[in-house]
Amino acid sequence: MSKKQSVEPNISELGNGWLKKNKLPYKLEQEFLNEDIDKALNDYYSKSGGVGPNRPDAKILLQDKHNDYFPVLIEYKGYKDKLIKLNADNQVDNTTVKNEPNFPNIKGFAVNGAVHYANALLHHTAYENIIAIGMTGYKDEFGDLQHSIGVYFVSKENLGIGQKIDDYTDFSFLKRENFDDFILKVKQLSLSQEELNKIKDKREKEIETSLTKLNNDIYQNEKGLSEQDRVYLVAGTIIATLGVAGEVSPLEKSDLKSSHEINNRDGDIVMRKIESFLIKKQLPISKRDSIIRALKNTILADNLNRIENGETQLKRVFTKIVDDLGYYYKIGLTTDFTGKLFNEMYSWLGFSQDKLNDVVLTPSYVAKLLVKLARVNRNTYVWDFATGSAGLLVSAMNEMLDDAKRNIQSPEELLQKELKIKSEQLLGLEILPNVYMLAVLNMILMGDGSSNILNEDSLTGFDGKYGYGRENDDFPADAFILNPPYSAAGNGMIFVERALNMMNKGYASIIIQSSAGSGKATEYNKRILQKHTLIASIKMPIDLFSGKSTVQTNIYVFRVNERHESDNIVKFIDFTNDGWKRSNRKKSAASVNLQNEDRAEERYQEVVELVKFGKSKLKIFSEKEYYDSTINPNNGNDWNQSAPIETKPTETDFKKTVADYLAWEVSQLLKDENNPF
Repeated sequence: MSKKQSVEPNISELGNGWLKKNKLPYKLEQEFLNEDIDKALNDYYSKSGGVGPNRPDAKILLQDKHNDYFPVLIEYKGYKDKLIKLNADNQVDNTTVKNEPNFPNIKGFAVNGAVHYANALLHHTAYENIIAIGMTGYKDEFGDLQHSIGVYFVSKENLGIGQKIDDYTDFSFLKRENFDDFILKVKQLSLSQEELNKIKDKREKEIETSLTKLNNDIYQNEKGLSEQDRVYLVAGTIIATLGVAGEVSPLEKSDLKSSHEINNRDGDIVMRKIESFLIKKQLPISKRDSIIRALKNTILADNLNRIENGETQLKRVFTKIVDDLGYYYKIGLTTDFTGKLFNEMYSWLGFSQDKLNDVVLTPSYVAKLLVKLARVNRNTYVWDFATGSAGLLVSAMNEMLDDAKRNIQSPEELLQKELKIKSEQLLGLEILPNVYMLAVLNMILMGDGSSNILNEDSLTGFDGKYGYGRENDDFPADAFILNPPYSAAGNGMIFVERALNMMNKGYASIIIQSSAGSGKATEYNKRILQKHTLIASIKMPIDLFSGKSTVQTNIYVFRVNERHESDNIVKFIDFTNDGWKRSNRKKSAASVNLQNEDRAEERYQEVVELVKFGKSKLKIFSEKEYYDSTINPNNGNDWNQSAPIETKPTETDFKKTVADYLAWEVSQLLKDENNPF
């Protein structure tokens, strides 16, 4: 038998035989101790019609000394060179350039297959930490059995990418006496922030692919669903399938029986699970009731629960949502998930109120910039008066939680601070009911900071107080972030004036149409400067919202409750080159491909430092892109300035002009046939 010749994919000689010899108290081919795991793998396999990669050759469930369970999946390939396939970033290569599963790699390589099915458990079960093992074996020219083992960790923390744990030559790390030390090594694994950012970028692109697929499917094949129905079906499905550890089990596709029975239709089952989730999450009763009322009208609709060909439309749509999106919101990806969902849906459907351009998702890197410019930290109280899908608040919450982790050493104190951040230090207002539902969902997904997301008109119906049981308490906002609807008065500056006037201290950063600072909001601006200071004006790339809007925007940064004096210095920054190259992807106006063309992340950080500390922080930007000057507080239309262009000619300019003239004179002489020269 040659080195390349296949050995039957039966690991008994390499696995059970070795285990028996070493008296390992686990049997690799035992049944799962938890039926949910086996069922999850079967569902994942059958999703592709049974034609995808084989299911794991072995599966066990082990427990450490802290009583935490770790599923272990082992995939075997009977070829020498089929242990693992890595990509250019030295990560398990399970995704194609189109951000779709790379089935040839998953099926052909042992570790790739194990990591693939470990992700299935992240998707379909409550387990968050899985050990994925790949193994290859072959007989050499002497007939001796040779083998290789690859051991990887797949978890919510590493976003399902898979991290190599260590090199092993056998399975002894699974022995009872070795397992705790092995798990300690697993827990000490970490990814650098750069590695995590790369993985997040990759996952976000996969999300866009899945969202496009889902919307196309529903749009083409599920008739009779309004745009609001679609939003509420996605929100309801996600809430019902999240579950609460030890309290509420996630709703499974198999739980929907498509029954005619009164109070036991598919819609009834989904609503009961949603109610259980909201109760266990301890949402205020009035908020819980408003969410349930909104979802009920869609989910309990007769047409959705009508049985045709043995299945309701509700179950069919529920299944599509779980299959296409479930993995991404269950791995705990800290991104504006529903923001992407939101943009994708409205790229297909638009707003019947012709407000499409008013509802534009702020790119995540711009949201992060706004948060940093508003100087958000763990003790900040942040509000947003046009919260949309809550993308800005999600970014603020992440910044606050990160700051808390950096500065609080006590685990108990950190836990209490995290709870306070999510429940007390964020407030968002959204008037459109369907968009409000997305904002609530987004904050639930990102850690349940939804307590103070209010379905109110921030201009007429909000008095600056908490909602839901704390209506008598003022929200002590000291950071304001905003991307307003540009159709509002003053291009949206009406929101800025109202919010700033309700604050006693702090900072604000807003992204708005540039015309708001050059004449379209003069009266609002003059009134704002009577009470607050403009400290920076940042001109953004014109293609920032490529695919949704092409208006020129500026970011304005304010210091709250300090009158702007005529001698106050304003920092004007030309940020039209932000380092990102943007190009629309075909067939999707809302999908933009980003390429880091010129130190984009460093440029964004430098803008933050320039606004905070001034010209001394100039490194990447030129002096033509940074300009200190004053404005007239009584004008309100001089907020968009740039560095003056030098018009006085230099000696070099003079010499060039003379040279150009002499060159022209000579050319004329050469053209003159009567010239004796």
